[in-house]
Amino acid sequence: MGNIHRSGPFKKSNDSARLVITTIMGMVFGYFIGISFPSVSLTRINLPSSLMSSHDNIKVADRSFPENLGSGNTPTIPKIFVPSNPRGAETLPPGIVVSETDYMLRRLWGDPTEDIKKKPKYLVTFTVGFDQRNNIDAAVKKFSDDFQIMLFHYDGRTSEWDQFEWSKRAVHVSVRKQTKWWYAKRFLHPDVVAAYDYIFIWDEDLGVEHFNGDKFIELVKKHGLEISQPGLEPNNGLTWQMTKRRGDREVHKNTEERPGWCSDPHLPPCAAFVEIMAPVFSREAWRCVWHMIQNDLVHGWGLDFALRRCVEPAHEKIGVVDSQWIIHQVIPSLGSQGVSEDGKAPWEGVKQRCRSEWALFQDRLTNADQAYFMQKKKG
Repeated sequence: MGNIHRSGPFKKSNDSARLVITTIMGMVFGYFIGISFPSVSLTRINLPSSLMSSHDNIKVADRSFPENLGSGNTPTIPKIFVPSNPRGAETLPPGIVVSETDYMLRRLWGDPTEDIKKKPKYLVTFTVGFDQRNNIDAAVKKFSDDFQIMLFHYDGRTSEWDQFEWSKRAVHVSVRKQTKWWYAKRFLHPDVVAAYDYIFIWDEDLGVEHFNGDKFIELVKKHGLEISQPGLEPNNGLTWQMTKRRGDREVHKNTEERPGWCSDPHLPPCAAFVEIMAPVFSREAWRCVWHMIQNDLVHGWGLDFALRRCVEPAHEKIGVVDSQWIIHQVIPSLGSQGVSEDGKAPWEGVKQRCRSEWALFQDRLTNADQAYFMQKKKG
């Protein structure tokens, strides 16, 4: 018993010494192991937590990451500042910047370069309610696979459109009780539609029996039109003489209106004018027009008189294609989206809003002109 008590302190001392020596040896060994591997930049291996999410249906174990993930070839992020890059992207190398996009649908598998067998050249948009499905079906069939179809749904009904085979290849945007110019401002930014040579922004109540999309584009290019529309068959849906179809020509760019309506034969509504019902814009013209659309003025009234600001000379670059013509069916679907107030029918409130927006737009345009020239005069 006595020997045990005397050897206790010595045993504890030996154990402590072994622990210290083992720790030191482990640190030295770990150091040499560590320096034998290439340095790893921590900035390159911070993976988003969502990448490893267990909620993904694909098993993480089945994923293969790039072999150079975490490579030490670029230990630090290079200091980059490119003023000519898009705003907010100045710190990126220009080669990685993608400032424009499109509405072309892609697969979730395979080689990305093989996703799109044929790229559409043009974009056709309709603002629609499901009640006009047959009309839209007839219209869509007038466009070849060179045209990307996009539907803006103001009634919230989208899945029902899958009864049409083409609908499964179309792009659908659904926001209730909005107009096509509300959609256009938010979903047709010039950088989003830059892949398309021409952009159609059409109503849903257009008869297209005498219209063909490819032939229309041929004539637009032939006559150098940057902003255009099909001619309108004269009926109760005709408002302006400029948009009236002429049966003796392919295209017209001017007309005669009622006395006093045109102060200059080269100005709207006698020239440099199309309606907002079925306009077609070149990519370059749309980049200008989009910036002129006001966020809060959703009906677009008055915009047609200002389109001439976006092309030069406007009386040569804006016109009506007569040999590819349509019929305005005058279906009051927009009015039904209004609300009855003060004993007035829903459509009356919508109509009043249209008129007031026209006046507001004109005031803003006039004020903007005055402010610009005043500032320019000050130097």
